[in-house]
Amino acid sequence: MAAHGRHTVHAVHHHFGWDRSLSPVLRVTPGSTVAFECHEASGGQITAISTATDVPKLDFARVNPVNGPVLVEGAQPGDVLKVTIESFVPSGFGWTAVIPGFGLLADDFKTPALHLWRYEAGGRVPANFATIGRVPIRPFAGTIGVAPAEPGLHSIVPPRRVGGNMDIRDLSAGVELYLPIEVEGALFSVGDTHAAQGDGEVCGTAIESPMTAVLTLDVIKGSNIESPRFTTPGSVTRHVDTKGYEVTTGIGPDLMQGARDAVRRMIDLLCRRHALAAADAYMLCSVAGDLRVSEIVDMPNWVVSFYFPRIVLD
Repeated sequence: MAAHGRHTVHAVHHHFGWDRSLSPVLRVTPGSTVAFECHEASGGQITAISTATDVPKLDFARVNPVNGPVLVEGAQPGDVLKVTIESFVPSGFGWTAVIPGFGLLADDFKTPALHLWRYEAGGRVPANFATIGRVPIRPFAGTIGVAPAEPGLHSIVPPRRVGGNMDIRDLSAGVELYLPIEVEGALFSVGDTHAAQGDGEVCGTAIESPMTAVLTLDVIKGSNIESPRFTTPGSVTRHVDTKGYEVTTGIGPDLMQGARDAVRRMIDLLCRRHALAAADAYMLCSVAGDLRVSEIVDMPNWVVSFYFPRIVLD
């Protein structure tokens, strides 16, 4: 029998990969609110005493654990799961890493790096990056979705039509997220919580941080959307807008190359201006900077811009 009201999915109830055959850890009626005690992306492999030497040892079969799945009574293929993101309760601990072979500039950064964060658990005070920077906290869940219809176990790493590891930093408190349902009961899961991230998550990691996500799950019958969509309650950049941005660009016929060029030029600028190590600049770009497609119509060249908020290093 499904339960209604406020529930908790504890940290022990997590899984790796999407699979429609997984047994639900909780059954709820539409409109129920659930608190998910989420792990960070390493699933406990990176701790407060870890060093950069631990980064290459990460077992990728254990990354991005998600809590669930939760079965929502009455949800059917062709319906939509409405997820109202009520709040996050951050832990105060996080990490950011350069992982060899991973990230937008994997060819440039082949040596592992790790930064451990301590921040005010209420999330109202920026997280310090040593003595050189302060990153405003804006918690969200990097991985959030429902089970796909295709049978078998599917990797948690790539995002999918039904959500998953989307790493959309704007899926923060107050947002309403809509997910297409492909299996009976939806089988919703969430995890990979972040304390802060820039658009693009360019080094491959954000401020990876365990926290509790409080979500309300509802069903919209027969909406049949093609991919996730969401509605924000207001501005998505107010937390970093107040002092403006430094912006670099990449211009050419290849968007991926343009993205790499824009980020490389920002790393060079931050290193020159603030005497940062390249790996530190790269990690700061990942947790605080925004990668944007500025122009995609003036063929044969497109413009990709990288926005770094001045508030972080001023």
